[in-house]
Amino acid sequence: MAGQILVDSGYAEVEYIDAMLQREADLSTYIGNGTAIPHGVSEAKKKIKKTGICILQFPDGIDYGDEKVYLMIGIAGVGNEHLLILSNLAELLEDESKVEGLRTTKDVDSVYKQFTNQ
Repeated sequence: MAGQILVDSGYAEVEYIDAMLQREADLSTYIGNGTAIPHGVSEAKKKIKKTGICILQFPDGIDYGDEKVYLMIGIAGVGNEHLLILSNLAELLEDESKVEGLRTTKDVDSVYKQFTNQ
């Protein structure tokens, strides 16, 4: 689902979805606190058109391997830009109150501000 949004939004080519599924098969992108950050394997970098993320909320949670995910942040990063995204996400997502807010808010502007520091 996250991969399709990244494709539909012009961040990646459709083959990137398979690369995201391959990443999950290799190693789960679940990072704790009800959050997953799916992204493609390194070999799929050539399938990324531009850097971007998508954010999905699952108020009732979805099964994600052995875990339950409420917040999913799909990532497509050109070059090493995914490292900066992951670093910024790690800082943001270590605050449980912010994660809870992201999981439940209906305010798109609030989400945008969280991820752009505006």
